[in-house]
Amino acid sequence: MRKTGMRKIKEIIKLGTTTDLSLRKIAKACNVSRPVATRLLTVFKSSGLTYDEIKDSDDDTLNELFFGSKEKRESNNERYALLASMFDYLLKESKKKHVTLHKLWEEYIEQNPNGYSRSQFFEHFNRWKKAIALEMHIEHKAGDKMFVDFTGKKLYLTDKITGKTRVAETFIAILPASQYTFVYATETQKTKDWIKGTEEAFWYFGGTTTAITPDCYKSAVKKYNRYDPEINPEYSRFAEHYNTVILPARPMHPKDKAMVENAVKIVYHWIYASLRNETFHTIGELNTAIRIQLEKYNAKLMQESRLSRLQMFDQLEKDSLNSLPTTLYEHKDLSRATIASNYHVKLRQDKNYYSVPYEYYTESIKHNKKPIKADIYYTHDTVEIFFKGRRIAVHKRDPKMKYNTNPQHMPEKHKRYLERWNPERMVALAKTQGVYVAEFVDKLMKRHKHPEQTYNTCRGIIFLSKTYGMDRLNMACKKALYLGYCSYKTVNEMLKNNREHMDEQLDLFASRLPEHQNIRGKQYYEQKLKEICYE
Repeated sequence: MRKTGMRKIKEIIKLGTTTDLSLRKIAKACNVSRPVATRLLTVFKSSGLTYDEIKDSDDDTLNELFFGSKEKRESNNERYALLASMFDYLLKESKKKHVTLHKLWEEYIEQNPNGYSRSQFFEHFNRWKKAIALEMHIEHKAGDKMFVDFTGKKLYLTDKITGKTRVAETFIAILPASQYTFVYATETQKTKDWIKGTEEAFWYFGGTTTAITPDCYKSAVKKYNRYDPEINPEYSRFAEHYNTVILPARPMHPKDKAMVENAVKIVYHWIYASLRNETFHTIGELNTAIRIQLEKYNAKLMQESRLSRLQMFDQLEKDSLNSLPTTLYEHKDLSRATIASNYHVKLRQDKNYYSVPYEYYTESIKHNKKPIKADIYYTHDTVEIFFKGRRIAVHKRDPKMKYNTNPQHMPEKHKRYLERWNPERMVALAKTQGVYVAEFVDKLMKRHKHPEQTYNTCRGIIFLSKTYGMDRLNMACKKALYLGYCSYKTVNEMLKNNREHMDEQLDLFASRLPEHQNIRGKQYYEQKLKEICYE
């Protein structure tokens, strides 16, 4: 067979590897027969080389490649066959954390010293990836990210009594390396439901990813910025609890989250279609039905790899996920309050006060000339107070206590004052003046939001014994308690005007009230209430 010129061979290789032209058209363009073009391209492809690697080669090199000994060509074929047998293994390993293609080449060449060079290794492997159309899979490391989104189309819940329907939102999460998918119905798309869906996904997967990639919903991303997006504070605290970060996708760039966009379409066809004729009354019922279809979907074999999403997850990602925390995330409500001069903030929901370090009030007055506000994040059990994003105080939430004060938040002189005066000591001191004095002081302190507000008043009442004597003071407190006038002014006026003694008629009236048909009593109204309820 007459040898084809090397320049023409390069042209055939170029057209055969960089264009979609048929062999017939390539042969016609290069003025050779179709069998010749076919043989040259077959030899070249079996060599494992690329056009870029041979376009600058000299004639001797090309002559050896295309017209050299059959044994050498077979050697090249064997080398490529060995590498090709490793492609599936290399694909799986390349998805693991910290594993690079260069590292895999080093391991390959260590086991096969006569194997391909680094550039040829990369070229063959990347060409194989393109051939099986798995580019999007390779872009993501196992356990690195979780894409989350809400579907556009809705599912519906039906009221059992009225028959009216209401919308249920559908949350989707996907691990892109394995395509393992999670679907969950929620009441709304608000932040608490973003968090609930994301948390359920983590527990379904059995671990957390290094990052979460949501769309730019206000519930997840308060304000998008290409360089420094502002994450919703609640969602950010959730991410901190699960030791992950939020990396929002760019608006109007669906390719940033193409995997979850495709998952949404598949969920429509697989889950929505399966549930189209069923009626659900609660979110729980709907999620139970979704989970059944979801398990089938994840167990279904994928066309390209002939593996299911569950199998891919078990092989690639299960062991790459980070461990879950020991507790679930607890939703926190937000309130704002001014740091008052007594270094307390008011939680409006309880109408109670919680202390902060006193320095924050003094500094705010010094620099701002006016009180500053703090953020209060509270749950059923705890109250956390933040100033400029920094947590400055934590309290156990106690709606029964009007003032919740941590002694460590107080200035030194206030600490010394507390050590000297407290409710127990105040009542004990009052007892030395009489039983009614102690009862009066105790009642006076309980009537105010904070006992400290009454300390001066209580001491003033106790010190009245120095002027009027213990007996008279005790009688005045007894009369004030009976009349319900619990104040320093009342006791002082009684003693000043010699009116601390109980009148005989008042005492008699207090001890025995005459029976009268117009005085019906508590039992009468309780009986009436029962009769109304039974009717």
